[in-house]
Amino acid sequence: MTSSSTIQFCALGGGCEVGANSFLVSLNGHQVLLDCGTHPKKDGAAALPAFDLLPRRPDACVITHGHVDHCGAAPHLARMFPGIKWHATSATARIMDRMLHNSVSVMETISKERGISDYPLYEHEDVGYFLRTTEHHDFMAPFPLPFGDGAEAMFIEAGHVLGGGSVLLRAPGHTLFYTGDICRTRQHLMGGCRPFPKGVHVDTLVIESTQGATDDDGFVPYREEIERLADALNETLQGGGCALIPSFALGRTQEIANIVAELQERKRIPFTPVYTAGLGRAIYEVYQAFSDQLMPHAELRPLRRFERLGNLWEPGEVRRVLREPCVIVATSGMMMENTPSALLAQEMIRHEHHGIFFAGYLDQDTPGYKLLHAPAGTPVQLELNRPPVEKVLENVRQFRFSAHATRSELADIVERIQPENVVYIHGDPDAVRWMEENTGSGRRTFMPEVGQVVTLEA
Repeated sequence: MTSSSTIQFCALGGGCEVGANSFLVSLNGHQVLLDCGTHPKKDGAAALPAFDLLPRRPDACVITHGHVDHCGAAPHLARMFPGIKWHATSATARIMDRMLHNSVSVMETISKERGISDYPLYEHEDVGYFLRTTEHHDFMAPFPLPFGDGAEAMFIEAGHVLGGGSVLLRAPGHTLFYTGDICRTRQHLMGGCRPFPKGVHVDTLVIESTQGATDDDGFVPYREEIERLADALNETLQGGGCALIPSFALGRTQEIANIVAELQERKRIPFTPVYTAGLGRAIYEVYQAFSDQLMPHAELRPLRRFERLGNLWEPGEVRRVLREPCVIVATSGMMMENTPSALLAQEMIRHEHHGIFFAGYLDQDTPGYKLLHAPAGTPVQLELNRPPVEKVLENVRQFRFSAHATRSELADIVERIQPENVVYIHGDPDAVRWMEENTGSGRRTFMPEVGQVVTLEA
């Protein structure tokens, strides 16, 4: 029989992989789900966490932030198990309203374009029900879990994106800290994560491993990376070209748009139109509503400072935007097919005078990665159901504006918290393996794959 100081942990998704993050914690006969995301590299039901491993309805589910790999499956699970107690920060709840309704629309489009019968995984009504049953919380404000034994949870600023929080879960006999996606770097708008509270003993640390396979030498200070981007933008715009910066709608779009605005204001790059698009603009409005949660003295420009991209699916709209020098911040960050950034790139790579500057991580299986590494003269597929386009443009570069802690920073988190157990998740196999082999010395360490149950003792 499980003692009150022993818990079980199972990765339904996000174990030795990045995507479909969802982790089941079982303690004292109760179950808490940490995050509930979809997998960005899979389609249909395959993109969901392994919900078939759930023995029953979870008692509570805590969402760390609004990226869909952490929240994208929540409406589906809410429909499967009505009555779950959902928890998120107030900003994350507002962001999920925009992100998840957009996901329904995207899934409907993909269903038509690719004939995926599983899509959409849920409807707009399911998103509405999920949001109505989600309780909103402030940072550093403990809230009870529905166990009746004094168990509670609390969000601590993670520094990753607006509203993003790590989770401190305290139950009789066992305390668990789940980092979620965590960042120590002071970005342009977001400050780094809040230091872990002093005097709190953690039995189990569940820590992301995203940058585990990347040596710290691969990163330069944030301000230096801004200057490198400025040089690239200036060269392209002065040469009469347009600059496309593919960016995630949540976090990266708001950061990059304000970086570009600052560069123009201090005359580091020419004044040209700066375009943003649909979902990125919708999330920008949430940043405005919660601007008090940004880094002190961060200057969030009014949304009207940035021009709205038109309907890029209309014939001639792409060519109209690219007629004069401009900077375009558009999704998707990895340039998935038929997204605004892909539609723009489809035309831009036919010419030599433009520039495409990726702002962060690129998965090897994505069109963005393939475009970045394709030699000139290589055909590149950026739109579904249309032939590849020969790449003429050579000015395609990658910049590192990461919102994830480096591996040395992750190692430092382990040492500072000094838990009894360390569970490594949210990373490619090489990243998770590096973390397990190089951190947590003298502690019980685990790197569970999806479906594997591990027992953790206090």
